[in-house]
Amino acid sequence: MRKGILCAGNWIVDLIKIIDIWPNEGMLANIISESMCGGGAPHNVLVNLAKMDSKLPLFASGLIGTDKFGEYLKSVLDLNNIDRKYLFETSEESTSFTDVMTDQSSGNRTFFHKRGTNALLDIKHFNDIESNAKIFHLGYLMLLDKLDSKHLEDGTKAAHLFKSMKKKGFTTSADLVSVDIGNYSEIILPSLKYIDYLIINEIEAAKCSNIKTRSNNQLLHTGLSEAASFLLEQGVNKLVVIHSPEGGFAKFKNGEPIFVPSKKLSSDSIKGSVGAGDAFCAGMLYGLHQDFSVKQSLKIANRSAWFNLQNETSTGGAVSIINYQLSINN
Repeated sequence: MRKGILCAGNWIVDLIKIIDIWPNEGMLANIISESMCGGGAPHNVLVNLAKMDSKLPLFASGLIGTDKFGEYLKSVLDLNNIDRKYLFETSEESTSFTDVMTDQSSGNRTFFHKRGTNALLDIKHFNDIESNAKIFHLGYLMLLDKLDSKHLEDGTKAAHLFKSMKKKGFTTSADLVSVDIGNYSEIILPSLKYIDYLIINEIEAAKCSNIKTRSNNQLLHTGLSEAASFLLEQGVNKLVVIHSPEGGFAKFKNGEPIFVPSKKLSSDSIKGSVGAGDAFCAGMLYGLHQDFSVKQSLKIANRSAWFNLQNETSTGGAVSIINYQLSINN
């Protein structure tokens, strides 16, 4: 029986700075505090999962540089007992990093990103992966230059990768990144027929489907359902999950939509929102891996994001699944 989760994609070091106010162009803001932590979908998802359940087999894959940031990421994986035999190194580029500016009054964050080695991650890096893990999760599409590029047979290299991982017996999962550049449809749609679980936020759902999911800062539940239906019609095999600050939404190909609202958190309790989407994704993947109901998985995913918001780093808020269960019951 297959067991465990293999996460691949963007490996990033987040350099987090809490600022007193977001300044107008040419003006000054004060840095209140600063910290460093790992970031990117595979790091955030895997570390959250490791803290949830230390017995769950976890595997890392991707490309880092032979530099201090690469060494730091390896040390984090080792500390959390995450297998890194499929995490490759290169001296061609530096490890990716992001300056994360977090407004202390709102918790909103803005990213200044260096693509680094993630831009070189390609199909060849996955050819020799042989694992008994149950789920293969890749993130972030729209931020992996080689994998987002065209492929003659399957549309994009990412689509070809998902196709090959399904042939190896994995259940496949994907996450995107919210960017204002690039053609979402051209990059994302070719992969959908090889993806079992698509876990994205409401902004990305709207960009992929051209269906409004928010209006006047209000979440449009009809829009969520229509966007999910579109993505399922375009090929997603099992489940589309859309998360937002208001809660988690899920829809099967042949099933009623499910929405689970988030637990409210006071503004002074929010230390930062970096990694909140990945924390949600980790909770959702954990529930799906454990064969929990979708509703229960959404509850765990929401609560994972809730814990994350109470720490300024991408994974510092993660706790054991026992705490999730106690929190949900209360």
